[in-house]
Amino acid sequence: MPAPAATPAFWSLALAEIADPDYADVAVGVLPAHATSDPAAWARSLFSRRSLPVWLVVLVVMRQVLAPLVGIPRVPRDRFRVHCVAGDEALLAIDDRHLDVRVGVGVDEEHGIVRVVTAVRMKGWRGRLYMVPVRMVHPHLVNAMIARSRRNLSGVTA
Repeated sequence: MPAPAATPAFWSLALAEIADPDYADVAVGVLPAHATSDPAAWARSLFSRRSLPVWLVVLVVMRQVLAPLVGIPRVPRDRFRVHCVAGDEALLAIDDRHLDVRVGVGVDEEHGIVRVVTAVRMKGWRGRLYMVPVRMVHPHLVNAMIARSRRNLSGVTA
């Protein structure tokens, strides 16, 4: 097998904003034929209700009810809006008292992939407590969101 022509490199707006995260995750999906290559459209789709698994909707509702009991404010409806777009990546930026989160949603049209990079900086015991269950479900959740967005953005029903 021949050696690659170039050394692989990886960069994300999420990691540029939080260079030394307490938690980081990368998920990659295949860019469907005929789907948009607009990273902002992918970011909006990923965080839309249509792309969230039912179990996550239940968890979000539970979080909205329980979080104030430990001093964490409820999440505003526009929390997961696109903060900026640079090149082939959209950045979502969430700063809170207990943690900072950056999510980079990139679309590499040349290689046919969509990538979701998450970087988290925890702040105090509330952030660490919040991340205990999140660490367990986050990779599965993001992959499910990518799969649903692939269907939503390619026009495939099923």
